[in-house]
Amino acid sequence: MSTLEIKDLHVSIETEQGEKEILKGVSLTIKTGETHAIMGPNGSGKSTLASTIAGHPRYTVTSGSITLDGDDVLEMSVDERARAGLFLAMQYPVEVPGVSMTNFLRTAKTAIDGEAPKLRTWTKDVKAAMAALKIDPEFASRNVNEGFSGGEKKRVEILQLELFKPKFAILDETDSGLDVDALKVVSEGVNRAQDDNDMGTLLITHYTRILRYIKPDFVHVFVDGKIAEQGGAELADRLEEEGYDRFLNVPA
Repeated sequence: MSTLEIKDLHVSIETEQGEKEILKGVSLTIKTGETHAIMGPNGSGKSTLASTIAGHPRYTVTSGSITLDGDDVLEMSVDERARAGLFLAMQYPVEVPGVSMTNFLRTAKTAIDGEAPKLRTWTKDVKAAMAALKIDPEFASRNVNEGFSGGEKKRVEILQLELFKPKFAILDETDSGLDVDALKVVSEGVNRAQDDNDMGTLLITHYTRILRYIKPDFVHVFVDGKIAEQGGAELADRLEEEGYDRFLNVPA
């Protein structure tokens, strides 16, 4: 079992008005095999947490820590975090012109594992994963995300997740922009990755609809850069009924 531990994390960004604190003391422990859902209104710090774990340079950690099995994640470069077992599915996956899906996937897998996968087995695995995610086989020869729809980009993110086999996946609003059919396919891919690799999942979302397919063990409500409440799956149901008003109306 592996553990991703976040302790009293404070994170700021530079704005035109100066430094602004976004995360104001977040503590969270995720173990492999667990699914944690982070919910909350816009601007509450959910995506900031995801980007900070992944190592986005825009975000400055002013205090606190992130460790993976006791190792200091904040001292790792972005590629070292990936090799250590962290994976970020981005809210807005970027296009990579001039790099084919086939080359990208094998190069990334080689970098993560430290050795190239055996070609015959790898090709079979890629084809099977693409078929399970209902990705057109022709996409393998296309440039990464170039000309892909929003739903297609999200499927490619989950394709990477299944092939790279991380210890922990941070899914930043993977459900945004997906129709019902695509949401089901993507969710099934996440569930397969969890079952096959005993992966830990940090699922960031505004809505409960994805939680009908990916069942959370824990739900954390983010408000103004802090965890305002946490509980089990029943908390998500309560949020569906009541929204976030009861958190936003509480005096500071």
